[in-house]
Amino acid sequence: EERPAKSRWQDRVWRVVELVWPPPAEAGWRLLVEGPGWTRFLAGTAELELHRKETADYKLALSAEPPQLYAVLRATDEAERPWRPFLITASPFEAQIYAEPGEDLVEAVPMPEPIAELIRAFVERHHVEQPFVKRKRKAADAAPDAPSTFEVVGGTEGRS
Repeated sequence: EERPAKSRWQDRVWRVVELVWPPPAEAGWRLLVEGPGWTRFLAGTAELELHRKETADYKLALSAEPPQLYAVLRATDEAERPWRPFLITASPFEAQIYAEPGEDLVEAVPMPEPIAELIRAFVERHHVEQPFVKRKRKAADAAPDAPSTFEVVGGTEGRS
């Protein structure tokens, strides 16, 4: 969705508002609907991949109200089509990885029910509960070549 920005640094604000399910037969950038001050586009399609080792992440996404998917859009050089779908994920932690550099547009969106059912079935089939194991610290004398004192390098001259 594109809206006019309320900022002097940018003209328009873009955000992902929903995922279309089932995906349209003709996937590509196109106008869907307009309203007063906003315009919604179909930006394209992206595949959702599920991995057996990320089922705990998927459980977290399913536990949100409503369940969440995360859309990652990547910037383009086109002024009229500034974003392209890059990734859809059900892992909030994977989405966070893409959000941290600040170059991609990452949005949490409601998960369509047919996708939620598919992910629930995947989690039921592949999830293995991992017990929490607290790491034990090694004793100082367990590492014989570790330094026992610390040396401060540099002085405090010139500091007040």
